[in-house]
Amino acid sequence: MSGPYKIAWLCEALLVSRSGYYDWLHRSRRPGPRHRENTRLRQRIREEFIRSRQTYGSPRLARALGCPGRRNRIARLMRLERIWARQRSKYRVATTDSRHADPIAPNRLQGLKTEQPDQVWVTDATCVLTAQGWLYVVAVLDVYTRRVLGWAMHEHLDAQVPMAALQMAITRRRPRPGLIVHSDRGRQFASADYRQVLARHGLLASMSRKGNCYDNAFIESFWSSLKYETVYHRRFATRAEARTAIFDYIEVFYNRTRLHSSLGYVSPIAFESQLN
Repeated sequence: MSGPYKIAWLCEALLVSRSGYYDWLHRSRRPGPRHRENTRLRQRIREEFIRSRQTYGSPRLARALGCPGRRNRIARLMRLERIWARQRSKYRVATTDSRHADPIAPNRLQGLKTEQPDQVWVTDATCVLTAQGWLYVVAVLDVYTRRVLGWAMHEHLDAQVPMAALQMAITRRRPRPGLIVHSDRGRQFASADYRQVLARHGLLASMSRKGNCYDNAFIESFWSSLKYETVYHRRFATRAEARTAIFDYIEVFYNRTRLHSSLGYVSPIAFESQLN
């Protein structure tokens, strides 16, 4: 009985089963071990999701929480918490202008397997929209470790921007001669000034096949992560604001913190430390 009314009458009036009511009553009085564990796990999921800048889905969250075998459970608890990773956007602005008379380097990546850091670097340009106009970004990424080694940003895209990104990578790594630097066929990467920087350090130019975006898939994957994890969900009032956000993403989050699936779910810098 519940006051003057029978439990059966109340359940029928509220369209709930008696077994469901008694189960709820039992759990509300004495939560079971799984219920208590789920409560703790949901709190950890909320905290880790915030640390990931709201970018991790269930696979990465499960890894970050130290329970990779519980991905389905993590996904279910994420739904209960109404937590969803940011979705990728298909919007893309082309920055490649291959209509030029400068020399085109051969594609040196065909059939090549990278086995160590500083064997192959890939580089590319993209652009970010701000209220002041476009901000062009060039990055240099190591294929083996996935670490962004150099980057540069400017309101205009000319040969100086990729040269600045390349020089940052060279200064950081001091690579041996013979390292391959792969890019698309854009005029910035085919310019005489850019080729002189490569030659001065003994680096080998490599370029994608015409109309084949998959040759530069590693850097394209990085741009995709950058865009959907920090760019597409913000509106930048100034180019300076965008520069700050991109710097923070590359140097603070991507290189040092973000778990990379192809590296065994560790960050690029953590992966490099394991090689030493």
